[in-house]
Amino acid sequence: MRRRSLLIAVPAGLATLAACGDGGSDSSEAGESASPSAPDASAAPPPKIVDGPLPAITEGVKFGEKPTVAKGSGDPSEDLAVKTVIAGGGRAIAENDFVVAHYLGQVWSTAKVFDNSYDRKAPLAIQLAQGSIIDGWRYALTGKKAGSRIQMAVPPTWGYGTQGNEQAGIKGTDTLVFVVDVQDTFNAKSSAEGREVAQDNVDLPKVGTNTDGKAPSIEVPDTDAPKKLVSSYILEGDGEEVGADNSVLVQYKGVLWDGGKEFDSTYGRGQLTSFSLQQVVKGWAQGLTGKKVGSRVLIVIPPALGYGDTPPEGSDIKKDSTLVFSVDILAKL
Repeated sequence: MRRRSLLIAVPAGLATLAACGDGGSDSSEAGESASPSAPDASAAPPPKIVDGPLPAITEGVKFGEKPTVAKGSGDPSEDLAVKTVIAGGGRAIAENDFVVAHYLGQVWSTAKVFDNSYDRKAPLAIQLAQGSIIDGWRYALTGKKAGSRIQMAVPPTWGYGTQGNEQAGIKGTDTLVFVVDVQDTFNAKSSAEGREVAQDNVDLPKVGTNTDGKAPSIEVPDTDAPKKLVSSYILEGDGEEVGADNSVLVQYKGVLWDGGKEFDSTYGRGQLTSFSLQQVVKGWAQGLTGKKVGSRVLIVIPPALGYGDTPPEGSDIKKDSTLVFSVDILAKL
């Protein structure tokens, strides 16, 4: 498996999907990288945000290019220093949004790079929520627009605190410098917005085509479930195709073929989720591979590609259940 940020992990809603995946594992790979995941500490009070000082970006000055950042000169500010290096024209970021971004992080005093997503060739998807990310990111990115390059210097108070991050070589006294290229931002109301594709097969579930951020309807026919995997567009986007080794940011809703009862939904939790296709049941991995970002996909998973005779404990999924999902692919990671 390619290197991934320490931050990426299977969220609670999809933990059941991953738990019974074929050979899946947590995408966090300890010791390989560090990221702006939140430390185990209570939130600090809101910082004062100032313009600088900030070290110069000497190479990779264009949006999306891996930057090279000079070592900090003198003492860093005790406040949170934030600069919009490149102003984007996309949607403004709100707290609790999911941000998809490339980033580089280094230590102010040494210019030691402790993590960057550019080399992994996969952006980070992270929620700007307390407990999900260091406070420096939450405060620095809120209000900024997608398409922007943001540089920030984060003192320990709004970084990893006095405990630092030993794994990344970050001391409790280190101010951290980040360059963040915000590719896009999503919230709990985000949905696919591709072109509608005809749903002509009367033997397959019909999925709603609403794009208002509400959960689409799923109408399961009163027929026998298909024996093979079904994966078809409901809304076809025009983004990149998802590869078998990619991670994705999605909205989804799952119901049982028998009875149509909902058993899981990001809409119900009011929170998007991201995961690696290598972590989930075969039906999810095969059903999303090759599909385009921006699409809504119907996936019907027979038991052999789902949970078979070992459904998750405490769920409404019974042995040998056929599962029906509507999945909105918001971003490829």
